[in-house]
Amino acid sequence: MYLIVLVLNKVELLEKVLENLSRVGVPGATILDSTGMGRALSESVPESLLTGLQALFQHSRPHNKTIFSVIESKEKKDRALAAINEILGDMSRPGIGIMFTITLLDVIGLYQSEHN
Repeated sequence: MYLIVLVLNKVELLEKVLENLSRVGVPGATILDSTGMGRALSESVPESLLTGLQALFQHSRPHNKTIFSVIESKEKKDRALAAINEILGDMSRPGIGIMFTITLLDVIGLYQSEHN
């Protein structure tokens, strides 16, 4: 099993990403509201330092969505990554987000039907 984690800066694409995941057979995902480091720092830093921080985090968005989903097979994981890339394109461009996968050893509490 695998965990896909996507921190999506372009939140306006959330619905399209979820629709594509559903289309390739991903049955569910958890979506969290999240805040990037640039936003968190800018809220707690004196105004005089804010200009330097803004330059450092110029491509960060004030809020983003963190999506994670447990995927049961390598094939479905690969289809899910392709479905996300279809919507987001080149994620090395600034301001898109970050995505990674983790191989899972134990998954407890995940319901799987006989048809999965």
